[in-house]
Amino acid sequence: MSVVGIDEVGRGALAGPLVVGAVILKLPIKGIGDSKKLSKQQRSKLAQIIVCEADEYSLGWVSSKEIDKLGLTKAIRLAIFRALKQIGTFNANSTIQQIIIDGNYNFLADDKRSKTIVKADESINCVSAASILAKVARDEWMVKVAAKRYPKYLFERHVGYGTKLHLDAIRQYGPCDIHRLSFRPIKQ
Repeated sequence: MSVVGIDEVGRGALAGPLVVGAVILKLPIKGIGDSKKLSKQQRSKLAQIIVCEADEYSLGWVSSKEIDKLGLTKAIRLAIFRALKQIGTFNANSTIQQIIIDGNYNFLADDKRSKTIVKADESINCVSAASILAKVARDEWMVKVAAKRYPKYLFERHVGYGTKLHLDAIRQYGPCDIHRLSFRPIKQ
């Protein structure tokens, strides 16, 4: 049975993209778990292993502008669709039998193969792998692209989340192009 694990990263960030990972594993990978509970070094090492050992994997990205335009729920759904489309879950020859989404809200409720599991990123290997790939990719983008483009905001230190350092930078410089203008406190 082919199972796709789905998890998103960046939902609560004030800046930058939201990224969804989608992973199909043939065999479990030891040492993986919730990306938030792993160190940066552990995530990077595991991401390399996942890329080598996964049957299939992909990432679905939505920009801060798309989040502002669509709202968070529709933006997450779009990112999931983008990730799943890359691994062929929507074509007629798809062998995917189940799609497991981390959390309690089913963004694919219209797809009979989908189900949600709270804390799936801690207990289901393919969901943990999706979480790790999405976290590593988003963090790398925030450090290698956003931090270089907008050095005043120190994105390399908080990767867009609402830390005191980030909030102070927003107060001092105002929002930049990758801030989510629909999110409080930027909206205020």
